[in-house]
Amino acid sequence: MSEVKNEKEKSAGKALQEKLFTQKKNGLLKISDQEKETVDSFCESYKSFLDSSKTEREAVDTAIKLAVEKGFKEYDPKKSYPAGEKVYWNNHGKSIVLCVFGTEPLENGVKIAAAHIDSPRLDLKQHPVYESNELCLLKTHYYGGIRKYQWPTIPLALHGVIYKANGEKVDVTVGEDETDPIFIITDLLPHLAQEQSKRTLGDGIRGEELNVLIGSRPFNDDEVSEKVKLNVLSILFEKYGIVEDDFISAELEIVPTFKARDVGFDRGLIAAYGQDDRSCAYTALEAILDCENPKTTCVTVLTDKEEIGSMGNTGLQSHYLEDFIFHIAKNAGTDAPTVLSHSACLSADVSAAFDPTFPEVNEPRNASYCNYGVAMCKFTGSRGKSGCNDAHAEFVSYVRNIFDSNDVIWQTCELGRVDLGGGGTVAAYVANLGIDVVDVGVPVLSMHSPYEVTAKLDVYMAYKGFAVFFKN
Repeated sequence: MSEVKNEKEKSAGKALQEKLFTQKKNGLLKISDQEKETVDSFCESYKSFLDSSKTEREAVDTAIKLAVEKGFKEYDPKKSYPAGEKVYWNNHGKSIVLCVFGTEPLENGVKIAAAHIDSPRLDLKQHPVYESNELCLLKTHYYGGIRKYQWPTIPLALHGVIYKANGEKVDVTVGEDETDPIFIITDLLPHLAQEQSKRTLGDGIRGEELNVLIGSRPFNDDEVSEKVKLNVLSILFEKYGIVEDDFISAELEIVPTFKARDVGFDRGLIAAYGQDDRSCAYTALEAILDCENPKTTCVTVLTDKEEIGSMGNTGLQSHYLEDFIFHIAKNAGTDAPTVLSHSACLSADVSAAFDPTFPEVNEPRNASYCNYGVAMCKFTGSRGKSGCNDAHAEFVSYVRNIFDSNDVIWQTCELGRVDLGGGGTVAAYVANLGIDVVDVGVPVLSMHSPYEVTAKLDVYMAYKGFAVFFKN
């Protein structure tokens, strides 16, 4: 009798534990085989997006192409639009607002998913081309938070635009096609790196050592100096019609040539450049493209400059999102402050996934994990939440409830241990407009590296979460 009683008491305790404790479980154990197929199919399109959108300009171009295919039209600030109408607003070719008008009055607010489409990279300086010891190289200035030692000895491509003296635009992409040459940053062989090896890891490769090798063959003329540089510039002039001074009015980015690839024997992960934050940009984009006849007007913002503080007129510290809301509010017979004060936003940005090789940087109870779903980060900032948006409990409750009731697999997170971690997103700048906002995004391994890793399940659940947000 005693054994039976203890077993009943244990079962009651276990039931109570399951009721009261947080139940964490790998998301792949929660979904059907059919939904796993949906996850994999969705991520094939995602990988194609990553390969075609390695810069913010390319991401905007791709977004417009996909939007037009789904019936979106270019926005006219002078027009008012009926419910169900789909529009996009291209901001300087480097950020974009996409909107589907809802059936409810605009003064009830809008729902916004805001992601960024810039990623850490190397930008060319204004006078980048030089020759040294009969090799031709490019001087760079890194953009965003990179670990500089990760960039030498990997295949690199050149992307961007050049505006010539006459104003003509030249698009440049070299290194992506299998028949293209690639570029590279050299490093020392271990036999000669004794002094370099004494540097700290952060100083192992210095900013002024991130020089990109682009040529070695001299121009055949004994009367000229810098023969290799001349040969390279003659090739560029023949192909693009540019001269050296045209680099002054250019935006050229050095990015890895790596294609998006599956990781692991089970193909459950994706490795690719720029998944911070294009994993969230693509999922937020697909959510607005699939949005049909919503009650609340829905908006996806793909913004620029987040990696360097969201400054400039294509970053979210500028007024372009506020201006868009001003125009649609005015044309609907209301005002922007009223709309903004009733609006809500998911700041679509990635989180740092728990890495079992480096567990010490996280507090494991509050870290995000691969395959546990899209991650909600109530606050970012650093140390004492400095510089963050700390989402209100009411809004977190709302997001939690719509995710749970619509089978979105999700988790909570923070960016590293309290005294160690820190970081920012666009959430604070959206909140400054009076909008309720919380960070929701995809966990990433090796974030800010040339080849980041995400879980397919988490990418798909980010899409599902943004889509559910627009519908509820």
